[in-house]
Amino acid sequence: MLTKPVSQPRESTDVRAWAALAALCLGFFMILVDVTIVTVATPHLMQDLDADQNAVLWVTSAYLLAYATPVLITGRLGDRFGPKRLYLIGLAVFTLASLWCGLSGSIEMLITARVVQGLGAAMLNPQTMAVITRIFPAESRGQAMALWGATAGVATLVGPILGGVLVDGLGWEWIFFVNVPVGVVGLIAAWRWVPDLPTHPHTFDWLGVALSGIGLLALIFGIQNGEQRGWDAVTWGLIAGGLLVLVAFVVWQARNQREPLLPLSLFGDRNFAVSSFAIACMGLTATAMGFPLMLYAQLVLGYSATEASLLMAPMAIVSLVLAPVVGRLIDRVHPRPLTAFGFGVSAIALFWLALELGPDTPVIELLLPMAVFGLGSAFIWSPLAATATRNLPMHQAGAGSGVYNATRLVGSVIGSAAIAALMDARLIAQGITFEGSAETPGASLPAQLYDGFSTAMSQTTLLPAAVLVVGFVSVLFFVAPRHFAKTVTGPHESDDAPISPGSGPAEPSGPEPGSRPRH
Repeated sequence: MLTKPVSQPRESTDVRAWAALAALCLGFFMILVDVTIVTVATPHLMQDLDADQNAVLWVTSAYLLAYATPVLITGRLGDRFGPKRLYLIGLAVFTLASLWCGLSGSIEMLITARVVQGLGAAMLNPQTMAVITRIFPAESRGQAMALWGATAGVATLVGPILGGVLVDGLGWEWIFFVNVPVGVVGLIAAWRWVPDLPTHPHTFDWLGVALSGIGLLALIFGIQNGEQRGWDAVTWGLIAGGLLVLVAFVVWQARNQREPLLPLSLFGDRNFAVSSFAIACMGLTATAMGFPLMLYAQLVLGYSATEASLLMAPMAIVSLVLAPVVGRLIDRVHPRPLTAFGFGVSAIALFWLALELGPDTPVIELLLPMAVFGLGSAFIWSPLAATATRNLPMHQAGAGSGVYNATRLVGSVIGSAAIAALMDARLIAQGITFEGSAETPGASLPAQLYDGFSTAMSQTTLLPAAVLVVGFVSVLFFVAPRHFAKTVTGPHESDDAPISPGSGPAEPSGPEPGSRPRH
């Protein structure tokens, strides 16, 4: 009978693995908070930097574009040079760029600094999933991914709350300055606890990087500036050209016989494909929903940035409370009912919220749908992350996590651009035009515009609600993960065997890309 090889004591391995996960989640939390933390500061940025609404939305879009475009290649770089090394470099770049953001004196400089910040996030992000996939076994990976997914979900909800407190208390610059001390702590923790893992040789598809970047930039620029340009021929040319370049990117990935940037074979696993599409829907929603709500709360209801941000508090609280409960379910319950419940409840919550946005809405009528959205989102982030990575072989951990994160980010980028275009369109339809530089945050609109502005924001909120319905339909196609039917096997029989976090540095792997060191 084959026996399981002796490794380090399981208790020691578990402690080190969870310590590594905690260190990774700290950096991951920072980069995701910065996706939504700007939403509540929008009126302040418009006033202080003499910028219009669309320019301020580029503060988020530029970050997301710089974040999304290289994330596929940075996942491979982590496989090639070590995920710990890429994580540390990315966190250092992100932290320094955050300092630059806070020191910016113009909207143009802020957008430029956000691009650099996004590049740091792109280096950091894929390494978190890749390390989790490689140091936790498949049968318990769901618990680790539950914490990772909960971090993602809570970060997108906490961002506006933290932003509101910082903007009112210290100024908008501190939504970026706060990253500096946290980044330093994150660097020390990752250096101490994240293991050095075996590397795998890779070639790099630079043509794929160029095609995906150009295609996304053209598409997003066209969508976000369409309303301001009157949807002219240039706008439609950018959108059509971007789509054509993205089609060319996919065709090139199919024809690339060496090592494509986007391994289409990953989508042969139905759960990976469904998870990637569904997380794009959730990424779009999480990014888009905050802008109309925060503008409505500050410009119609007259809330301060802190008061407006606290409308998000029920989401964060409910999601945090449910995170450990969902984590225990992930390894035992089929992902279909979990995620279908999450998307269904979240969609209902946003449709409900859209109906409530009016000039005299009591605060309780806004807080209740927010709490329900938190309930739904708790059943989305973690189960999707765990299901996406569950069946990935070790040698595709970096590529798979890069693709999964890229689809989420593409959804977020499209969400930021689409919500900007839709807000412009609905405000114009209501006969409302205003320049942020002429406004002051909080109750700044003339009273006669309250009703029209509320209607425009209500109609805009229907976009992320509808996208959640699409996500609901997609997760109905999940199948049972492989580990549900697996018998217990030793690591010599399964590619799911984790690498001990205490194993130390390893040499690059040989001809077998999935090989692991023996203990």
